[in-house]
Amino acid sequence: MRLHPTFGRYISRQFLGWWVGAFLLLVFLIALFDSIEMMRRTASSEAISLLDVFAMTAFKLPHLAQKAIPFTILFGGMLAFWRLNRHHEFVVARAAGISAWEFLLPIMLICTAIGVVKITVYSPFASAMMLRYEQLEARHVRGKTSLAAIAGDGLWLRQTMPDGHYVLRAAAIHPSDMTLEQVIVFRFTGRDHFQWRIDAPRAVLKNGTWLLEIVSRTSPETPIRRETNIEIPTDLTRENIQDSFAQPETMSFWALPGFIDVLEKAGFSGLRHRIYWYSLIADPFLLCAMVLFAAAFTLRPQRRGGTTIIIAGGVATGFVIYFASDVVYALGLSARLPALLAAWSPAAVGCLLGAGVLFHLEDG
Repeated sequence: MRLHPTFGRYISRQFLGWWVGAFLLLVFLIALFDSIEMMRRTASSEAISLLDVFAMTAFKLPHLAQKAIPFTILFGGMLAFWRLNRHHEFVVARAAGISAWEFLLPIMLICTAIGVVKITVYSPFASAMMLRYEQLEARHVRGKTSLAAIAGDGLWLRQTMPDGHYVLRAAAIHPSDMTLEQVIVFRFTGRDHFQWRIDAPRAVLKNGTWLLEIVSRTSPETPIRRETNIEIPTDLTRENIQDSFAQPETMSFWALPGFIDVLEKAGFSGLRHRIYWYSLIADPFLLCAMVLFAAAFTLRPQRRGGTTIIIAGGVATGFVIYFASDVVYALGLSARLPALLAAWSPAAVGCLLGAGVLFHLEDG
């Protein structure tokens, strides 16, 4: 029997109501615990006000909420199905000839739409907010004095110094020995008072300094001077230069492919960004897998004590999926699994397991 549109809208409305409720509750709990954790981390610093802590929490919250969406789908779906099953509405639907697959179809379509909106609209917004959080954390919590960025025209570094800062730009970089080519350094004192500019064909990172060779120094109202070698202090290392690049979570879904291409052309690994991008594409399928798991736990006939089993099973499933996703992600980062397999495994395995359990319950 074909699912009637009225019944389909009714089930969809029930699911959306419970999902929104679960999402708002989980986001509130995440904001509460993250605020407490942020206050603990900044308790020893007198320079950070309570307003700064709340601002950092607010900027980080959209990203944390984005990570929580699969779990809210699971818990919201379980609550909606449990209520419908408790009132015997699924029993009546089955008696009318409607199978579980038919009344799950509109919910699967809704979850697919949520996943598409999440990666195309919400993810860029969350990434922009996360970037602002990373900047505030680097300044207030980690006390980071150096920043690195990579673009199509080369590598850019900014290093804070006691009396000002300098900006270094290199046309090319060789990560194996941390050698820069076609280097330009702009030195500023105070806030933005230009002091001098240095041009050098080559610079090498050695023991906390940039060693520039065959240097041309230009200063205001001063002739160009030629120097053999100049050392400029830095707190960067080969490892934290790459760590200073934009984290995958701070980049828009649309900007990631171009950044991965630029990063790999510069000689750095784009594996972490590539896995993250693939995992974003797999999100709609992961949300559908959560719906299948929610149905597998709640579509069975209700028995005494069944609610406790449902809640325990749902929570356990959420933890297993979260843990398995982290394990597979770590295997992908260590190059022990292909990037595509590492990103898609949780969604693919979840869909297969959920569908298998439902086939057993419905048609077995």
